[in-house]
Amino acid sequence: MREEILAVTADPVEREAEGSLRPRSLDEFIGQKELKEHLGIVLEAATARGEPAGHVLLSGPPGLGKTSLAHVIAKTMEASIRPTSGPALERAGDLAAILTNLEDGDVLFVDEIHRLPRAVEEILYPAMEDGQLDLVIGKGPSATTLRLDLPRFTLVGATTRAGLLTGPLRSRFELSERLDYYPTEDLEEIVRRSAGILGIALDAADVAGAARPPPGEAGSGANEIARRARGTPRIANRLLRRVRDFAQVRAAGVIDVGVARRALEVFRVDKLGLDKVDWAILDAVVNRFSGGPVGLSTLAVAVGEEPDTIADVYEPFLLQLGFLRRTPRGRAATEAAFRYVGIEPPQGTGAARLFGS
Repeated sequence: MREEILAVTADPVEREAEGSLRPRSLDEFIGQKELKEHLGIVLEAATARGEPAGHVLLSGPPGLGKTSLAHVIAKTMEASIRPTSGPALERAGDLAAILTNLEDGDVLFVDEIHRLPRAVEEILYPAMEDGQLDLVIGKGPSATTLRLDLPRFTLVGATTRAGLLTGPLRSRFELSERLDYYPTEDLEEIVRRSAGILGIALDAADVAGAARPPPGEAGSGANEIARRARGTPRIANRLLRRVRDFAQVRAAGVIDVGVARRALEVFRVDKLGLDKVDWAILDAVVNRFSGGPVGLSTLAVAVGEEPDTIADVYEPFLLQLGFLRRTPRGRAATEAAFRYVGIEPPQGTGAARLFGS
């Protein structure tokens, strides 16, 4: 299982806290305005008809709210949710057991659906289209096929790598939406909402009753956390809890902008949200490999991480910041990356060639 620094919650207490922070309706879900509009129309129409919503595919980087939206769909439809994941469904019988135990209108949530084995995926086709399950009984010449009728259900699939989904599976989803990274303003609103639920004082105003800094103002603890959250609500909530711990132990328990900055420095999260692994990647590409290009496997060995971890967890954000480029020969540092680490792109390096130096 790949590690995801500042994104995966391993502590059971934190898992429970994360669950309590999940929005319960589309109105409580902050950000992703266009997606919420599309989903709201689909859910309202299905409710009016008294039918389960059509199958929904949610894609995007980890921590943006795909699981939360699956729970919102279930609550909106007043249905039960049955969560599972692609890697957990190793055999066709695993999925068949879940499908046959669904109740009418249930939501089946499959996380990392792109990792479904092909044999399991093929069982989903008739289940999604016709509400039927094909079972093979026996082996060899005496084998027979049994078709069972399934209750009406909504499949919500979540994936961080939509490109790995097969065409036949992707085409069977009636609504396909991608979640994008969040702007700082939305993340600040998420931090304030989470702080209210967890009982965390973000600014002196929360204690003294004074005027709170307006949203988007850089002089607030919420804004400082939001700006370093890599555009990801899960990371914003994780940082909020870490800063809360720091404020409790080394400050007066109130998270103002100064406390937030000191806490995030202690936990090695810089002003753009880069952590020690991000810096190790930049250092390897810029210094060890002279700006690149360098292959993903070689880069993974140099950093001490798995290639999939770099490709799925760290690289997307570095690409978004404009610090890395993908080339046919591997990853290369951009001019912005050299400048951020305080080095001018030397002549003859990968970055210099990219920019025509």
